[in-house]
Amino acid sequence: MSAGAPATLRVADVTKCFGAVTAVDAVSLDVRANEFLCLLGPSGCGKTTLLRMMAGFEAPDSGRVFIGDDDMTATPPHARPVNMMFQSYALFPHMSVEGNVAFGLKQEGLRGEALNARVKEALAVVELEGLGARKPHQLSGGQRQRVALARCLAKRPRVLLLDEPLAALDKHLRERTQRELTALRHRLGISFVVVTHDQDEAMAMADRVAVMDRGKILQIAPPRELYERPANRAVAAFFGDVNIWEGEVVAGNKVHCAALQIAFPVTDLLPVGSRVEAAVRPEQIAFTSIDALLTGVVSDVVYRGTASTYFVRHAGGAVIRVARQNSGPETFQRGDTVGLSWPTSAVRVLTS
Repeated sequence: MSAGAPATLRVADVTKCFGAVTAVDAVSLDVRANEFLCLLGPSGCGKTTLLRMMAGFEAPDSGRVFIGDDDMTATPPHARPVNMMFQSYALFPHMSVEGNVAFGLKQEGLRGEALNARVKEALAVVELEGLGARKPHQLSGGQRQRVALARCLAKRPRVLLLDEPLAALDKHLRERTQRELTALRHRLGISFVVVTHDQDEAMAMADRVAVMDRGKILQIAPPRELYERPANRAVAAFFGDVNIWEGEVVAGNKVHCAALQIAFPVTDLLPVGSRVEAAVRPEQIAFTSIDALLTGVVSDVVYRGTASTYFVRHAGGAVIRVARQNSGPETFQRGDTVGLSWPTSAVRVLTS
């Protein structure tokens, strides 16, 4: 998938309101051929409504939905070359695995050997061969998720739409399924659009991530770009842990932060007197005993296995998050006074 790849699915200036609430507000978005795109945002940001408009389950109040060059805005879900996998999986409990996978194909009139071959193919793709006779209640949560995925894949959609597909899985199964979905996308050559509120999930799977809030797309970019170069405070705060401090530009490349009682250099050249916000990721901050930018007292330590997060309270009241790999014995504890520093390149200046 490349930046110049043609769009498989395109939404153009779509808006959807529910009463006085604008769920999706004039959103335009291209899904490229063979792309894995994640719609990421907090609950109520509009990501599922946008997905449902792509699928045809919701009609936009304005704007258009295209698949390839075809306007699908008024086309019902069953007539679109897309398929949607719901968060609940929506399996028929009285049907076997094979029956669930075959259901949509039968609705399209497929019968006999052609039907059996398509079902067998879909189950093989998700590695459920030999389980076709079982009922959903006889399967694990991960296997039920695979049945729902096989049912979608059996119809050979051009775009597969998934609404929080991994939310019900435990951590290890969720990580394994993330890898399987990305491998499956490459093997089948179709586009995936996944709704999630989990930033780690989006970073693990997506070619690009569209961060949404209040019905709008705040920024769309590859995960690394979103993390290292967020467009604004909302993206920086939602996409990963971050320290954000308000400040004033006191020289072309220096920002004074009242909460930290210091001025520190930045790479940006900005007008003197500008009010800005400076963002620094916790893993970019180092403990140091010499040339510290500031000092503070460790107020809390959160152990996370491979890493720990230290909360350092500055004399001015600000609390700084510091992330450190647990490669040795714990060095600092609550109550310790520590010095902190960070490289100039770690500071992202946010002006909006």
